[in-house]
Amino acid sequence: MSALTVIQPGQKLATLEGVAGDFSDWVLGGMGLNPVNCRLVRPHLDEALPAPADVSAAVVTGSSAMVTDGDAWIETTAAWLRALAERGVPLLGICFGHQLLAYALGGEVRDNPNGIEIGTVRTHLTAAAADDPLFLGLPSSLPVQASHRQGVVRLPEGAVRLAASAQDPNHAFRWGECAWGVQFHPEFDRTIVSAYADYYRPRLPAQGMDADAVMAAATPTPEAARLLAGFGHLAQPG
Repeated sequence: MSALTVIQPGQKLATLEGVAGDFSDWVLGGMGLNPVNCRLVRPHLDEALPAPADVSAAVVTGSSAMVTDGDAWIETTAAWLRALAERGVPLLGICFGHQLLAYALGGEVRDNPNGIEIGTVRTHLTAAAADDPLFLGLPSSLPVQASHRQGVVRLPEGAVRLAASAQDPNHAFRWGECAWGVQFHPEFDRTIVSAYADYYRPRLPAQGMDADAVMAAATPTPEAARLLAGFGHLAQPG
């Protein structure tokens, strides 16, 4: 049976043990979907990916893994995503998922030359986002939660850039009619992004950043969260 599939290629930080759920739960909650009606696959644990014909839509969440690690499961999942995109299956890649989707479609991923992007940051939508089915109705500039040290340094051929931040020119893109990648985390709240700022604490001084200041500056990002509900509607209309 065709179903929305959530690919969760990693787990939340151990310091978030007191926060209910994990990446997949936060994403599905934002979409307003019941996990019982969706399929969860953790490819890093060697769980099998479903046949593309059995997938109505798919989301790839964040992860502590890096696309450049080159693990076999990363390459297998990338090929699977390419097959889904070519079939026109609705796709949403978030952070690691954004990078993996771009890589699967021929883009390039490596360490962000501008360093770690962490905390509540501002992303700026491009003109192309104004009539994009997923970004339609969002303000031209909005706060988002970010936590990453790698990024998409070259978009896939034919991709449409939808957003850019001060540290990352490829904050969001669309490929084809219904495959999106967002480098930021629409599923994160202030508590979650603050935990990731604390995780990066030892590396931030080299960038002239202070983890406590990043944590104190974290704010809600309701506009970004709307992307999840929007994708849920596109993935399961009606």
